[in-house]
Amino acid sequence: MEEEVKSLNFIEHIVEEDLANGYGKQDLRFRFPPEPNGYLHIGHASSICLNFGLGLRYNAPVNLRFDDTNPAKEEKEYVDAIKKDVTWLGYEWDTERYASDYFQQLYDWAVELIKQGKAYVDSQSSEEMAEQKGTPTEAGKESPYRNRSVEENLSLFEGMKNGDFEEGKHVLRAKIDMTSSNMLMRDPIMYRVLHKPHHRTNTDWCIYPMYDWTHGESDYIEQVSHSLCTLEFLPHRELYNWFLDQLVDSKKLRPKQREFARRNLSHTVVSKRKLLQLVESGVVDSWDDPRMPTISGLRRRGYTPESIRNFAETIGIAKRENVVDVSLLEFHVREHLNKIAPRVMAVLNPLKVVITNYEEGKEEWLEAENNPGDESAGSREVPFSRELFIEQEDFREEANRKFFRLKLGGEVRLKNGYIIKAESCTKDVEGNITEVQCTYDPKSKSGSGTEESLRKVKGTLHWVSVPHAIKAEVRLYDRLFSDENPDGHKDKDFMDFVNPDSLEKITGYLEPSMKNAKVGDRFQFQRLGYFNVDTDSTNENLVFNRTVTLRDTWAKLEQKS
Repeated sequence: MEEEVKSLNFIEHIVEEDLANGYGKQDLRFRFPPEPNGYLHIGHASSICLNFGLGLRYNAPVNLRFDDTNPAKEEKEYVDAIKKDVTWLGYEWDTERYASDYFQQLYDWAVELIKQGKAYVDSQSSEEMAEQKGTPTEAGKESPYRNRSVEENLSLFEGMKNGDFEEGKHVLRAKIDMTSSNMLMRDPIMYRVLHKPHHRTNTDWCIYPMYDWTHGESDYIEQVSHSLCTLEFLPHRELYNWFLDQLVDSKKLRPKQREFARRNLSHTVVSKRKLLQLVESGVVDSWDDPRMPTISGLRRRGYTPESIRNFAETIGIAKRENVVDVSLLEFHVREHLNKIAPRVMAVLNPLKVVITNYEEGKEEWLEAENNPGDESAGSREVPFSRELFIEQEDFREEANRKFFRLKLGGEVRLKNGYIIKAESCTKDVEGNITEVQCTYDPKSKSGSGTEESLRKVKGTLHWVSVPHAIKAEVRLYDRLFSDENPDGHKDKDFMDFVNPDSLEKITGYLEPSMKNAKVGDRFQFQRLGYFNVDTDSTNENLVFNRTVTLRDTWAKLEQKS
């Protein structure tokens, strides 16, 4: 039991402490509260895994609550995408909630605060309010409208609700303390006028509550026990508690806000505003472009839910922000795909090989394991013929002793097939090699049990039979940014670090077993990397995305630089 306690993260320690001090397990309830103003990204995945992970650990319900209080930026498209992402990651929410469910209750509570003299309508401009709010070292000044009568405040607030005023004319502010050292406590705005249709309430409301007013009260309505936020909300906790102090019924559970640090990912930006800029500027095609750090982008690229959950568990929950190298995320997808992905052969940079002593028109089918690490994966047959494709880089006319692939006068084994020897090559007028002529050892077939089949050669190459090969579009994705911290340069914009080589589209040649591959299917292209079938794929035109290379090629480049 002692070892189990030591393994808890600090959030779990807080929950355990509350359970020891009077909370019952039936009191526990968590929530994941995204704003539907964009697609979720890898940073949100950590929060999803934290909240839903706590629900699983304590057998407690977890709400999915949409913080939909800004109709200018929120859309149903984002709501649907968020629900799809959470489900895809493997989690089930207890109830689906919306801040907009509580608009009437929040309004009624705001009216009560006005009646108690704890809220007022301010008619200053946003510039005037910013000026009178002071600085971190200088106290703010009271608004000239701070002491309006309750009756006038109620009348103005009702007029705001009824749409009698234009945007920016009035706001409702909490009356707290203009001298507070926490500037968030200096009469924060609770409501503003917005004449924009809402994705759920349409034009029913002309005023919309601010985050700080909405969040804690929504937690209270839902009886959320632990409201977990990222570290930038730590200064908001005082305001969160002040609003609760005005309303909490002693018979009901009082939510606790607690904060954890963001885990920033290298070579990435996760600001929704900046991700939207990438989409709108055409740097990427969409929110689910496989180069994007969005969950939908990772899914389309071929990442698995398990790999993302394992990544979130590895980086853990901390009190300090730090940057996690994206290679750790790539490691987890490699590790998982290595276990589950069927092996197939594909050639992406083809060079034709002709086996001159193999009978013309002959073909045979060779047995190949689908996954050497998983016996239950079974095997398949791949066709072999006189003409094959190998990778251009797997042949050199001349090479040193450390080159273990095909060279003139040298031998290699064709995977699952025969040993071949390069005898000659053909070049075009520019000196480029266009074809290699080889001979093969008919008795060297893999698995045949002959003495020749057991003969060792240092190189083994993947290949595809030319007459049987299937053409496919292959998209070679790389990191979207060349700098590990594109967002961290004062003198440069993050867009300056966009990697111009983040996408290369080529034609690949695949073994015929891939003909019936479906969207989302994942494979290891042997010796090349992990790939999956893209959503753009059709029966007539297969499209594959490279999820990740077999090894971390960036690590080698960074060591050289």
